[in-house]
Amino acid sequence: MERLWTKSFILMTVGMFFLFTGFYMLLPTLPLFIKQLGGNEAQVGLAVGIFMLSAVIFRPIVGVLLDRFGRRPFVVWGLLLFTLVMYMYGWVGGIVVLMGLRILHGMSWAFSTTAIFTAITDIIPSTRRGEGMGWFSTAMTLAMAIGPMFGIWVIDELSYTALFLFAVCLSVVSLLLMLGAKMPFQPKSGTRKIELFEKSILPVAGSVFFVNIAYGGITAFVPLFANSLMVNSGVFFLTYAATLVLSRPIAGKLSDRYGEKFVIIPALMITISALIVLSFSTGLFGVLVSAVLYGIGFGSAQPALQAATIRLANPERKGVANASLLTATDLGIGLGAIMLGWVSQYTSYQVLFTVSAVSVTFALLLFTFYEKRLLKKKQKQVEVA
Repeated sequence: MERLWTKSFILMTVGMFFLFTGFYMLLPTLPLFIKQLGGNEAQVGLAVGIFMLSAVIFRPIVGVLLDRFGRRPFVVWGLLLFTLVMYMYGWVGGIVVLMGLRILHGMSWAFSTTAIFTAITDIIPSTRRGEGMGWFSTAMTLAMAIGPMFGIWVIDELSYTALFLFAVCLSVVSLLLMLGAKMPFQPKSGTRKIELFEKSILPVAGSVFFVNIAYGGITAFVPLFANSLMVNSGVFFLTYAATLVLSRPIAGKLSDRYGEKFVIIPALMITISALIVLSFSTGLFGVLVSAVLYGIGFGSAQPALQAATIRLANPERKGVANASLLTATDLGIGLGAIMLGWVSQYTSYQVLFTVSAVSVTFALLLFTFYEKRLLKKKQKQVEVA
């Protein structure tokens, strides 16, 4: 069996943990920060959405550049810009300035994370891709467990300025770790037509888009919904993340052994049930049950969808394929946060999470009727080769 736990894999996985811990510190605190600045719920959704839509604009461009010039420059410069913008949050005094920083932050997120995700797929052996992506994603899961709780503690005990400074320090540690990792890259000779989107993964990207519309609602509005129930929102994210830690490695191995569809279809069904439970929640118990189900469902589906993407894409276009998948992710989160912000403004949180469940249902139907055929076709091509 090919070796998975190399020095570079470990450094990048740990680096990802620090990067996402800083990122997730803002998850429950940014909506509260916007409220403190005088913003409303629609502006909370816009702040999340504009970040992701900014990333959407730049990801396809980064994907093309990654396949031509390698991964490392975009990891390094993307993380430097990300850190600088994080520091500038401490100087924000109004909503307009914040929105401008969110655009810059989204751009830096596109550069750094697209390059990191592509570099890690270069490092992971193809025979252990599901398992490798499961463990790599677990770093983000642990970050989600620690980041929100730590972020809430910092603003309660210290200040928003301290929050942003802690996030800056974590981003710097991530950059230093990434610098120590080898990022193999062999530029391909000859000129090829520039394509900003990998068409072969379109059904997967569509499923990812609809799944992340719901995730946009989770990231932007669970903190506010939990507060309305007198529940600490950090408890939701901690429970969700703890469930991911347990379920993702198992889901990754099942994906490698039985194929992605074996994991994705039941995972999406569990995600739908989690959102329905959340829409009916009236207290801590409902929030915890929803968090467990969401951790199993969304947490298992995400790495399996990425493994399916890499298997479908041309090996020479992994950068574009990863950028396409992450573009679908960002577009779903961004549009979801904005759209569901309007839903929340004019209806209720219950309606918001019901709409989210409908969106994941669309993802399930799209994958069931289209993607299974494509994966079978790709598998036959591999067997013939």
